Amino acid sequence: MRCSCPPALSSLAVVVLAAFAAGGCMGPQNMRGVTRAPSTELEISLSPGGDAVTRLWTLRCPSGGTLPNPAEACRRLAELDHPFAPVPKSAACTLIYGGPQTAEVSGTFKGRTVNAHFSRGNGCEIARWNRVRFLFIGS
Repeated sequence: MRCSCPPALSSLAVVVLAAFAAGGCMGPQNMRGVTRAPSTELEISLSPGGDAVTRLWTLRCPSGGTLPNPAEACRRLAELDHPFAPVPKSAACTLIYGGPQTAEVSGTFKGRTVNAHFSRGNGCEIARWNRVRFLFIGS
């Protein structure tokens, strides 16, 4: 079957269709074909305990937000595997109390939803806290 349209239009149609096909198959890329890293946008709250005021920060990687030195925090966070994973239920933890501080981290980390609670109620929780302590300025 032959196209009855002028050759310039049929060539243009091929180019447009190719662009649409490529655009739909490119995944997490922008219009220039550059791959975007999954987003990290976190809200962090730290409650020192007692009557102390809860502190709030935001972190947007690679280098934004209200957390002091966000670029360094993003770099350190990127080095960690599963920084917001809870302590496994089967873990044997020492009964050491690390203090009344608690923290909440919510948002997205590398494109995945985060809703993590941190405390210092036993040895496992203290170790977990210390892995991301840089997010809890002043802790």
